[in-house]
Amino acid sequence: MPLRNDHNTRFSDEVAIISPWAWAIAVFFFLAFITGFGLLAFLVPDHPPAALLLPMGFFAGLMMGLYILLLGYVNMDAGRRGMSRALWTLVAILVPNALGVVLYFVLRKPRVNLCPQCGAAIDQGFSFCPACACRLNPVCANCQHTVTAASRFCPYCGVPMQTETRQAV
Repeated sequence: MPLRNDHNTRFSDEVAIISPWAWAIAVFFFLAFITGFGLLAFLVPDHPPAALLLPMGFFAGLMMGLYILLLGYVNMDAGRRGMSRALWTLVAILVPNALGVVLYFVLRKPRVNLCPQCGAAIDQGFSFCPACACRLNPVCANCQHTVTAASRFCPYCGVPMQTETRQAV
């Protein structure tokens, strides 16, 4: 079972890591902004027209809800990458103008790879798992160069690859 070093994910896979609490808080703020702007139209005598206040409330609530979801994503993604969840969430909240979120995306670590045999964390570029010595990348039986799992012939010596050599042992 070869180790995949690339993490091709879809947007829906990334959204799925956001915790239900972040979703609940985002929906609460979205509804609170719409309600607040709607009440403003009835409670304040000199207010802008209701036709303007309700879309403003919707837009403000949407922006606040999306920001809260982004903070929830930063929190969960930092944990997934082995970084301090609390620290990066606080940086994302406290650094103004969403620069904390930008800092997170610029400075975040790559995702952790897992050994296919024992599940231990593995750094990029390892050929063997440090916990169980599982071979992570297939090699040519003749010249011992690393080859891709799909290789039919070794690109270094031209020897045909055996089926068990092409798979990670």
